[in-house]
Amino acid sequence: MKQRFTLLLLWLALSLPCHAFGQSSAPRVIIGAERLLTPEYLPLVKGKRIGLVTNHTGLLPDGRHLVDVLHESQEVTLTTLFGPEHGIRGDQDTHVASGTDTKTGLPVISLYGKTRKPTPEMLQNVDVLIFDIQDIGARFYTYIATMNHVLEAAAEQNIPYLVLDRPNAIGGTYVDGPVGGKPGEPVSGVAQLPVTHGMTVGELARMFNDERAKRDLPQAKLTVIPMQHYTRRQWYDDTQLPWIKPSPNMLTLTTAAVYPATCLLEGTNISEARGTLHPFERIAAPWIDGQRLSDQLNGYKLKGVTFHPVSFVPDSMVDGIKIYPPKFMGEQCTGAEMVITDRQAFESAKAGVYILHALRTLYPEQLEWREGRMDRLWGTPRVREQLQAGLSPQEIVKAWDKEQAHFRKVRKKYLLYK
Repeated sequence: MKQRFTLLLLWLALSLPCHAFGQSSAPRVIIGAERLLTPEYLPLVKGKRIGLVTNHTGLLPDGRHLVDVLHESQEVTLTTLFGPEHGIRGDQDTHVASGTDTKTGLPVISLYGKTRKPTPEMLQNVDVLIFDIQDIGARFYTYIATMNHVLEAAAEQNIPYLVLDRPNAIGGTYVDGPVGGKPGEPVSGVAQLPVTHGMTVGELARMFNDERAKRDLPQAKLTVIPMQHYTRRQWYDDTQLPWIKPSPNMLTLTTAAVYPATCLLEGTNISEARGTLHPFERIAAPWIDGQRLSDQLNGYKLKGVTFHPVSFVPDSMVDGIKIYPPKFMGEQCTGAEMVITDRQAFESAKAGVYILHALRTLYPEQLEWREGRMDRLWGTPRVREQLQAGLSPQEIVKAWDKEQAHFRKVRKKYLLYK
């Protein structure tokens, strides 16, 4: 009897698909950086002086950093490093200063300080610009803005620009939120994106570059080195690539999933749980009743998420990195924690509207709007103004339909993956 039971279990294991046991049968995604020095793409950089825009996420799956690979290569000369927000090593949470890379001795030029776009002087020793940074998929995550600033410089200085593609961490299908900019204008930068765009950095680069022509702006000599084995519905943990937190407060893929909703709290006096090991997963302030807020949010019956009471004390150190001083540092905060129950169904941009609506409903006297910050995050003042005017979340979300339809039509032309 025991032997027959063992054989039955073995037959089931062989018969069921791999995903029934939580394992993917799909091959590992091959990122653009792995293909750069292959015979197909090496001619684009061979013998050239390279300017590399990267940070700590610019790793190959074998653990080597692209900086080291190019620095050691006999085929190219790496001359300059450009760093985004949080710096080349990803350990800074304020404006980043220029300096020298301690390992290679190469100059590091900050693109997250007074200068956001490389100047002609910064590009004097550069024949080809390369971008390789892991993004997460939200309009206000600053790496795609850096990518586009460099694209502008490449176009203006007639320097070839290579974007090494990487996955959209939260999947390449979810498009949501109000579209920034004027209705129907060319999508040539982050200002014209919705909150979640459902695109990879390579696809965004293609769109930004082509749409520049509609504004009579110069286009870059752009090459996107695409991924292999990547599909749009894959989340980062489906790719079989190692997770490297893209920034000090982006600790896990769960953080990335809720970030498009709760980063909007930066436009208020409510804590988004920076200064804890669960940033962006929690909504709190010293004067919030956690059970009351959780009940209000659960009452909306949002898809794929539930809310539970929580308390925490923000600190200035997170996972060993000193961060920008968080709200209510050292104070006991109470509020609600977001628990994702179905990430495919969860709509983070819409959830952001409901969270703000709940806070305004329950705490109209305590809630403070940081209007400039809030409007920049949404890409428009409309959402804040509609909330303040008393519109329902349903009315606010419904108003996005027409502008999203236009964006989706433009977006479709630039997609590289199915």
